[in-house]
Amino acid sequence: MAPYEALYGRRCRTPLCWLEPGENLTLGPEVVQQTTEKVKLIQERMKTTQSRQKSYQDKRRKDLEFEVGDHVFLRVTPWTGYIHDPSHVVELDEVQVKENLTYETLPLRIEDRRTKHLRGKEILLVKVIWGGASGEDVTWELESQMREAHPSLFE
Repeated sequence: MAPYEALYGRRCRTPLCWLEPGENLTLGPEVVQQTTEKVKLIQERMKTTQSRQKSYQDKRRKDLEFEVGDHVFLRVTPWTGYIHDPSHVVELDEVQVKENLTYETLPLRIEDRRTKHLRGKEILLVKVIWGGASGEDVTWELESQMREAHPSLFE
């Protein structure tokens, strides 16, 4: 379903500002004001829709209670974006989980380099060995980002 249909419950018959091909028209303050008002109306309706969806979900949400000794799975994502823990068991003392349920890993070394060709561009990648609570992980990262974030790896 198109965004307009979702907001208004019907198909869009005319766009916000329609110009015929080749038509020369200077956009005056009236057109800018009308467009601004339409955008504000759309934003208000989107907020209303989001609020309605949130309240719908909140009614169905169940509070979870845990006790000491309960076994639970936590979904945590390392900063590198690499999600992998084959053992599914991580000692609590080893991992410092942040409020947003992520933990930080640090790059240990650059293992390899690769150039990827995409749409006529060359993208330089480096294979990074990361050290963290779950041992070593390996990911391919953009060389430019790694040089900026961790210049000591390239010395």
